[in-house]
Amino acid sequence: MSVKAFELVPVIERVKLMSDKAKTQIECLDVCGKNVYIGTSDCFVVHYSIEERLQPNGRVTFAAEKQGHKYLVVKKPVVQLRAASALNRIMVLCDTTLTLLNMFDLEPIVTGAKVKNVVCFCINENPVRTNPFSVEICVALKRKSIQLYTVTEDRMMHLRDVTIPEQAVTVGVDGVTVCAALNSQYCMVNMDSSHITDLFPIDDNVQPIIKRISKEEFLLSGPSALGIFATSAGVSQRPPMQWSDGLTAVSFVHPYIVALNDEFITVHSILDQQQKQAIPFMSGVYIGDFDGRIFVASGREIYSLVPIPFEKQIQALLADKRVQEALDLAKNANKTGMSRDKFVKMFKRIQQQAAFIEFSEKNFDEAGQLFKESAIDVREIISLYPNYLPASVNFIRSVPPLHEIADINQLSRSDEAAREAFKAFLKEFLEDIRGTSLAYGYKLEVDVALLKLYAESWPDKLSELLSDDPGCDLGDCIVWLERHGRFHALGQLYQHHGESEKALAVWTRLMDSNVDDPSFPGLEFIVLFLASLTNHELLWKYVDWVLEKDEELGVKIFTERPANEPQSERLRPETVVDYLHRFPRAVITYLEYLIFQRRLEKEKYHTHLAVLYLEAVIKLMDTNGTKKEELDIARSKLRHMLQMSNLYRVQLILGKAKEKEMHAECAILYGKLEEHDKALRILVHKLKDFGAAENYCQVNSRGKDPAACKRLYHILLSVYLDPTYERRDTLVAPAMALLNNADAEFDNVKVLQLLPESWSVGLLAQFLTRAVRTSMHESRMTRIERMMARGENLQVKQTFIEMQRDCIVMGEDRACAVCNRAFNDPTFVRYPNGVITHVHCAKNKYICPVSGKLFSAGKR
Repeated sequence: MSVKAFELVPVIERVKLMSDKAKTQIECLDVCGKNVYIGTSDCFVVHYSIEERLQPNGRVTFAAEKQGHKYLVVKKPVVQLRAASALNRIMVLCDTTLTLLNMFDLEPIVTGAKVKNVVCFCINENPVRTNPFSVEICVALKRKSIQLYTVTEDRMMHLRDVTIPEQAVTVGVDGVTVCAALNSQYCMVNMDSSHITDLFPIDDNVQPIIKRISKEEFLLSGPSALGIFATSAGVSQRPPMQWSDGLTAVSFVHPYIVALNDEFITVHSILDQQQKQAIPFMSGVYIGDFDGRIFVASGREIYSLVPIPFEKQIQALLADKRVQEALDLAKNANKTGMSRDKFVKMFKRIQQQAAFIEFSEKNFDEAGQLFKESAIDVREIISLYPNYLPASVNFIRSVPPLHEIADINQLSRSDEAAREAFKAFLKEFLEDIRGTSLAYGYKLEVDVALLKLYAESWPDKLSELLSDDPGCDLGDCIVWLERHGRFHALGQLYQHHGESEKALAVWTRLMDSNVDDPSFPGLEFIVLFLASLTNHELLWKYVDWVLEKDEELGVKIFTERPANEPQSERLRPETVVDYLHRFPRAVITYLEYLIFQRRLEKEKYHTHLAVLYLEAVIKLMDTNGTKKEELDIARSKLRHMLQMSNLYRVQLILGKAKEKEMHAECAILYGKLEEHDKALRILVHKLKDFGAAENYCQVNSRGKDPAACKRLYHILLSVYLDPTYERRDTLVAPAMALLNNADAEFDNVKVLQLLPESWSVGLLAQFLTRAVRTSMHESRMTRIERMMARGENLQVKQTFIEMQRDCIVMGEDRACAVCNRAFNDPTFVRYPNGVITHVHCAKNKYICPVSGKLFSAGKR
């Protein structure tokens, strides 16, 4: 695809060339600063001075003035000439002889430095030697060899040569690598090692061309009008370039390769190998690049290819919506000598322009990436969406403008699907940059735009936005949310701005009216909000309203308060309990919270909850048709409360329980009164629950001494063996089970006194065997412990006697080994190693305070 990269501007007109000879033709030229040197077909070297001028209209023109000329006598065309400004010399190839001329008067050098039998030569732009007062050149000779020379002001010094299989037609050099076009093929020659790498053959109808592109890389004319890139290693790292037939010369100014044939000058980009421009130019004979400037010559005229400024080229590409080409060109603008700061600023703006083009073409992935990379002011994007910027923001788009888009209505053209696609892009883009550096300073604009987007099309995302520290102001957000019926989100917005009363008004209206908002979670949300509300005066305004709708849910206002909330007179437990009397289920739940979670140990709370549990059970018992499962659950809660608490008024509960013959509960209550006999008789005689009786003994013996534990089991056994009980024969089996229970503890002598004389030894065999074994074990253990104590006592006595053998003399000059003070008290401490200290200086009786030696803890 075409782009205008260069403009052809005359430099030296035909009438100004030289003499009046009609046959004079330009063969070659070189430009060095303001000096132009021309080699002609009739052996002249002509020197011109040119001046580049910028016209008011922005166009470039040239003024040329002839400085002189030199006739080289041999009457042969000047094949090549190159100026070396560091030496003030011109290297001229004419009649196979390479000579040096003075740059200013064009006179030959007195020393007569020359090289004969030369086919062609080129300057090494990447020389091995870095002497600023010399130039390295590569010379191809007729005798099938290539030579390197160092050229100074007055001589050409031969460095080395390499023999090649055929005569070279043209050469290019970089460092120690020479790329040579032989008669039949291209090759790479390493001048250090003399190694030759063959590349590919040369077609008969193709003029060999070699152009150095970059370090160790050359462009060669290949078969089928292909430009082939080759490195010094003999490989190609770029795709080939398709160009015109009949090329005669090639130049390169990054990123363009400019080629010349008989009819056109063609411009190709090295970035994508595509042709960008074709300039008609008849009978061209020479083209060359000189310090970033390109000059082209016909037989009698010289022109300059003046580059169109990069900015203009890029803008032209963007105008044609050739975004990728524009970006590729822009990325290489810094290689043209542009300063880094200017390049970064220019490149970011081009990226932003490209992003809006991709946006208008609905290429949203590409647009989003470019917007992020260019760090665009996000308001530029939001401003394309009518009314999405906050009303309080006064934003003016970039000047000069980045695009010509009025808004998305212009792009969507009443297509609702397209409009939704544009909105989806903005949503995803803002979500991606939210909280990042791209949104820094624009939190209000980003969050307001997201809120409006969500309100219109994604209501399920509003809660997430409004719970994550949104930067939305109330302003037009209230109107927007009301317009789209997002009342729950409106309440959340009020909540975020500390307007709790307005938030509650919105939510209660949602509960009480027929207004539908699918995103509203319902009453539980209001309850949780009230539970976290620090404004207790406002809280009490809504407690009645919530409890009347759902007691069990409403009580969470008090039970799910923040753990770190300071105590408040208005939320004291007594105040809340008194208030909840009208709501029986709520007061039970709150008392459970106080007792089981907060573990408050106040008699009135425990008694109150026990009474409420009991009343609930009695009510179920008095109600016809009550389900057994429901009654069992209620009694289970009551029994659990009676068993685990020791703070309620037992007599009060016991009186009511006895009236309703609630035997299991009465047993627990008698246990609390330490009336175990009554409790166990209820469990055994009334309830016939022998397992519960044994469990009663286990529960009530926890944490008590063995004597109390044995007393409980003896009471249970005496209940089983009570001779006054008329059905005592039915209790033999549970009595034996109790006696044989390994967990039960008895005084075996008292048990034998309780047992009926009629019971046989066989019936009691298991109990008696265990009792005898236990008694023998305890007796033996007691004897062992007694003997061990006696042995330890003997050891202590022995140690004491041994210590008494050594006398310790305590005189006035004896000092403490720790503090070096005298002993004023008859008591002291002596360690086994002989160290003597005050009692208060002996911190550890097992460690010597002086040497730190550890003594055995077993030795006293």
